[in-house]
Amino acid sequence: MNTVVNAARGWIGTPYIHQTSVKGAGCDCLGLLRGVWREVIGPEPEAVPAYTRDWSEPEGDERLWRAGLTHLVPKALGDATPGDVLLFRMREGAVAKHIGLQGEIGAQASFIHAYTGHGVIESAFSAPWARRVVARFAFPLGD
Repeated sequence: MNTVVNAARGWIGTPYIHQTSVKGAGCDCLGLLRGVWREVIGPEPEAVPAYTRDWSEPEGDERLWRAGLTHLVPKALGDATPGDVLLFRMREGAVAKHIGLQGEIGAQASFIHAYTGHGVIESAFSAPWARRVVARFAFPLGD
């Protein structure tokens, strides 16, 4: 089984709490990614500054995308593998700032994410979600 997927699934049920990353206690979507990184790779590559719910929007700054390009391995959108990091643009014209981790691929495709009002859940990777993906990355695990 995929180590990234196993780690992410271990966070399922963690409540959604903005700007946190504590398994079982609370996290947001970035906090989930940070927690999985710590479990699979080790210490986080950089400190995450405090951020508001609307961060990056006034400037139109693609901060998460840049961070993904810095710390993760970019992949083609169609090159789906369990454990991939997915970056979503939730509204047309908005910055991309929702993150999920690919759980399953194929007919039962799913992704794991921390979602406001739901906490960490595994959702079907349905067409509406797939349309929102703007970038796909792999963890830098080496071989």
